[in-house]
Amino acid sequence: MQAANTAPTPKRWIDVLKGRWPTAIAIGLAFLTVSGGDLSGEVRSLAQILPVLPLLYLVVAKLGRPALSWPLLGVATVIIIGARLLDLVASSTVLLTLALVVLVWGLIDGYSRRSGEFRIQAIGMIGFAALALAGLTLDPEVGRYLVGAGWLLHGVWDFVHLRRGKVVTRSYAEWCGVFDVLIGLELIFLV
Repeated sequence: MQAANTAPTPKRWIDVLKGRWPTAIAIGLAFLTVSGGDLSGEVRSLAQILPVLPLLYLVVAKLGRPALSWPLLGVATVIIIGARLLDLVASSTVLLTLALVVLVWGLIDGYSRRSGEFRIQAIGMIGFAALALAGLTLDPEVGRYLVGAGWLLHGVWDFVHLRRGKVVTRSYAEWCGVFDVLIGLELIFLV
């Protein structure tokens, strides 16, 4: 009698990607951002975008609706692109103002005292914004490491949230974590 083949059949790569679509999108977007161009411009741009990462967590924590993770990313993208195209106000100014509004809103309505998640996100927002601002003020050769560290640390932040399954959707945390780590590594090693 012949033994039945009990070894599992390997998944096709497309099946794996379907289960890891946030990772696949993050890798694709990260490759699109590899520029190798102007160091000063790259550091400035990535430092201005860095506060968006914790801002989305802060807003979602304030609203208490993880399902808004992806739509809010779309809104943030429109704000960034719109601010840059109109060249009226730096996108970082718009986003930091929005973060301040959300922080004050959480203080005024008492939410910051009731929600530990909101407090954690507020601390993260302040810390990551400080890294971004410090990176903008330093010489680009030094600032790239600080801003790159900010992106890498936010990647860790994402993976902690992915593991915890709190604040944002798991797909968003996975996407953001992979994207952030790749951008941080690009800034530190490739630019």
